[in-house]
Amino acid sequence: MLDPQLLRNDIDTAARLLAARSFSLDVTAFRAIEEERKQVQIRTQELQAARNQFAKRIGQAKSKGEDVAGLMTESNRANEELVGLEKRLEVIQQRLQDFMLAVPNVPHESVPAGKSMEDNVEVRKVGVPRAFGFPPRDHVDVGAGLGLLDFDAATKIAGARFALMKGPLARLHRALAQFMLDVHTQEHGYTEVYVPYLVNAKSMQGTGQLPKFEADLFAVPRGEEGKFYLIPTAEVPVTNIVRDEIVPLESLPLKFVCHSPCFRSEAGSYGKDARGMIRNHQFDKVELVQVVNPKDSYDALERLTGHAEEILKRLELAYRVVTLCTGDMGFAAAKTYDIEVWLPGQKAYREISSCSNFEAFQARRMQTRFRNEKHKTEFVHTLNGSGLAVGRTLVAVLENYQNADGSVAVPEALRPYMGGVTAIKAS
Repeated sequence: MLDPQLLRNDIDTAARLLAARSFSLDVTAFRAIEEERKQVQIRTQELQAARNQFAKRIGQAKSKGEDVAGLMTESNRANEELVGLEKRLEVIQQRLQDFMLAVPNVPHESVPAGKSMEDNVEVRKVGVPRAFGFPPRDHVDVGAGLGLLDFDAATKIAGARFALMKGPLARLHRALAQFMLDVHTQEHGYTEVYVPYLVNAKSMQGTGQLPKFEADLFAVPRGEEGKFYLIPTAEVPVTNIVRDEIVPLESLPLKFVCHSPCFRSEAGSYGKDARGMIRNHQFDKVELVQVVNPKDSYDALERLTGHAEEILKRLELAYRVVTLCTGDMGFAAAKTYDIEVWLPGQKAYREISSCSNFEAFQARRMQTRFRNEKHKTEFVHTLNGSGLAVGRTLVAVLENYQNADGSVAVPEALRPYMGGVTAIKAS
């Protein structure tokens, strides 16, 4: 959530920054809420001062033996108005909160202007796409040829946009996740966490999924208690570890890594990437989350992105890094790098990780603070990124390591996790 002071102090600048990311700030509505809030607060403060004066005058009158009935009537009338105003102020504050929860983050000054993914800016390319001596197939055909990737069975069990893996392919999927966790915990300094896959609405609100993206979530009714939500990413439970906390300065940065399934309804993406494992309702990710001192957050973003890239380097997969433009960033992000891996079956680079700095946007929603060097509380900055999306990494391995005979070579880095198996062959 943005600091309301940003809008109060210079709403025109805020509106311009938000317009760059295709969001139209309702300036009239905000000013109306603010005007009513100020009027009620001014009157509330006047009545609070009057209440104190009445108490003083009544006490003085009583000490002199004077009749206080008139003063008591005036005092009670003021108190009744004050109670009404305090309730009205609560309603106004809730309206302001609801308004601010729907406003996205403002882009960092380094984010390129643009309206769509076509305006994203390439930062670097790493590795050279493999040259094949035969027409490369996409992962669906490779998996089907192996007899180990079954979309028909998954559809029978659950419906469209699910996948079922068997035998050595399921093991390769598991090996990828374990390899990622080992690199991030043993070399990059992250603490592994295991978290709930069902969370409450407050957790979803804290990281920015609610209220805006409810249609993208899977909700699980809880009877009179409301409902749980299946996590769309481990970002939600992991970042909420520090909700309503004041983190000790000496503890920063906090660095967590978590392997979890992710569940997304993919509302509004019907027909897009319907084939295969690119956009499923259920998929696994290894998620990186950092909670940092604000002065360090943009250096942390570069390091976190590098941690995700390291996985692709060790798997010897060609990829590129792009900076998302203002019109293509996620709701809560101030700046995002997308890492895109080369998929020969699609003859294109496709996203395999998004690494974002949210600055204080999530922290303000979660009320997560720290005491700075002057011992004053200040909001932390939060960051996260996939390190990596496991299913999409498996897709990249299947397509980039396929052989002409239909087998798939196991990348060198994964062989210790596969019992020394060097290739997966048709079952």
